[in-house]
Amino acid sequence: MKRHIAAALLTTALIGAPTIAAKPAKPAPACAAGAVLPPELSDWSRAAANKTIYAYGEPRAADWPALGAARTTLPLHRFESLRFEIAPERKPDPFKYGGMVPIEVKTPGRLVVALGAGAWIDLVRDGKFLKSVAHGHGPDCSGIRKMVEYDVEPGRYLLQISSAPAASIDAMAILRD
Repeated sequence: MKRHIAAALLTTALIGAPTIAAKPAKPAPACAAGAVLPPELSDWSRAAANKTIYAYGEPRAADWPALGAARTTLPLHRFESLRFEIAPERKPDPFKYGGMVPIEVKTPGRLVVALGAGAWIDLVRDGKFLKSVAHGHGPDCSGIRKMVEYDVEPGRYLLQISSAPAASIDAMAILRD
């Protein structure tokens, strides 16, 4: 008898429960041909490789190769092995990846950092975060998932990447006048 009452209550609850329609997903663009990149992003199609720093202050960090204007595959490190120069502004996901790579700026301008995947980035100089001035995405089908812009002066900066979904990420740094 108790089973029949429980089944009746459950049936009533399920039948009477409002249904929630799922929001239709935005269809992905068709990418039969590669994306046409604007001139400033054209080097995204040129591949390079670099290393990332996992512990700021290690002896090699001062001479580490800088991230440049070509799409560069950066190996990343597990969160527990990272020692950032300063803690990221957003709390990193401990189950994801990160790393650091220098960026060398020779003239003042607008620095654009492009990533091939979603991740949190901080740009650091002299132990302080630089405030970003714009955020966006790359052109459809380009492989550029995220773009963040900073107003910069000449000098050496440290790009800190955290909460990346995989053990490597494509990145690029370009300077606009």
